[in-house]
Amino acid sequence: MNESMNEQPSSAAGPENAADTLLEARNIVKIFGDLRANDDVTLTLKPGEIHALLGENGAGKSTLVKIIYGSLQPTSGALYWKGQPVAMANPAVARDLGVGMVFQHFSLFDALTVTQNIALALPPGLVMAELATRIRTVSADYGLPLRPGALVADLSVGERQRIEIVRCLLQKPSLLIMDEPTAVLTPQEAGQLFVTLERLASEGCGILYISHRLEEVKRICHDATILRHGKVVGRVDPQQETAASLANLMVGNEVMVIKTTRGSAPGEPLLELTELSMATDDPFGVSLKNIDLTVRAGEIVAVAGIAGNGQGELFAAISGETLTAEESQVLLAGAPCGRENITSRRRRNAAFVPEERIGHGAVPNFALSENVVLTHHAIGGGVVRNGLINRLAAHAVNAQVTEMFDVRKGTLNPEARTLSGGNLQKFVVGREVVLQPRILVVNQPTWGVDVGAAAVIRQALIDLAHSGSAVLVISQDLDEIFEIADRIAVISRGELSDAAPAEDMSLERIGLLMAGAHEKANQAGRTATTP
Repeated sequence: MNESMNEQPSSAAGPENAADTLLEARNIVKIFGDLRANDDVTLTLKPGEIHALLGENGAGKSTLVKIIYGSLQPTSGALYWKGQPVAMANPAVARDLGVGMVFQHFSLFDALTVTQNIALALPPGLVMAELATRIRTVSADYGLPLRPGALVADLSVGERQRIEIVRCLLQKPSLLIMDEPTAVLTPQEAGQLFVTLERLASEGCGILYISHRLEEVKRICHDATILRHGKVVGRVDPQQETAASLANLMVGNEVMVIKTTRGSAPGEPLLELTELSMATDDPFGVSLKNIDLTVRAGEIVAVAGIAGNGQGELFAAISGETLTAEESQVLLAGAPCGRENITSRRRRNAAFVPEERIGHGAVPNFALSENVVLTHHAIGGGVVRNGLINRLAAHAVNAQVTEMFDVRKGTLNPEARTLSGGNLQKFVVGREVVLQPRILVVNQPTWGVDVGAAAVIRQALIDLAHSGSAVLVISQDLDEIFEIADRIAVISRGELSDAAPAEDMSLERIGLLMAGAHEKANQAGRTATTP
């Protein structure tokens, strides 16, 4: 099924079938120091085509789309737009030609309205009332309804993504670049997005689609270009491939097959949250409301939810970054510790992996062995003795994590900032797993990592639970949750649903819970019991 792309066309000739081509990136090379981020990359996209751009972390996807969008300039190679050579000098030039891009991380101001945010990306001099009318019309027409006067701070993540898309649609793009667009959506919102993209394609808009979710690539994409180490290694029809075959092309070998251990009876409760309510001091944060949750020895419980619904606040309350009002609201192995700090909770044989690997999970300018000390110093095991750092022990842990989790790096003990995102994620997760903690809480364990790294991390979490630990996973990735979790709960606006067996859950049910179905039920229950 795989169509090899080893032979690249010469840049001396013009693009073939120019009349049928919207965009051609031809023999693109981009060099950063000693790194060839793009190495003779050619990609062709036709009007009305949804074209997937696939690859591991560091494969060169982001570099290529930034060149197409004008954020970077190629070292060599050329871009053709509708058959004519063009220089994308900056994003403004790209937008004027008809290129729009929806980034993975939104560029919105919470304190401004929908209309005000969209106006910032459009030419000056617009009449705001007229713009609001256009926003309302275009958003409704494409099935992406928006309230022009709403404050962004009051909107769900899915609604915020609609702003980014509508902002592009108002510029009537001929090419729309989407970077991991479903990472923050409920299944129902993702389904609506697919309908919108298919309509745009039917109207002749080309779509360049970046995603790690290979099943959705198979569902909506007509063509796929695969990058590995900066080179094109394949061009295929994704609908004729399997998710496994696409993954194998991306990584260059067979991706690890996850071995689950469902079916064994869980043991004693090791992590218990009881009526956990916490007000947030962040004006755009989310308060936690009456959360009850139990995680037992030998099981993985996953908390699903759209970003920004209280996941960070929940992690902070469990890890000790934020202290609860009562000691009894957080129990670790039966011990009340809601008022204890992180170090005290680690001494109870608990371990924590935060969402942000740089700055929160690891100090970027510290060597990996020094980052080991940051979380191992309270545990024993020889990393710190008599108040002094045992550097040999720290180096040994670094080597152990490197081997167990296949952490790829240029030197034995580099600074954390020099690792790719996927390799640093494997390191910060592995650093905690090698401790064999009784309780592990990990927030977004495979956020932004490729399929190979994700498989390594997920298998490690399964193996840890199988050894008798209690594992709580907070994740936005529903594929990941269904792959590893024994029970699943959903958080929405700071409220947590009951954790149900994974086999009793469905994408539809999780999507309804993400939209707040359990909040309405809880509110009805509270109203019914009010005298």
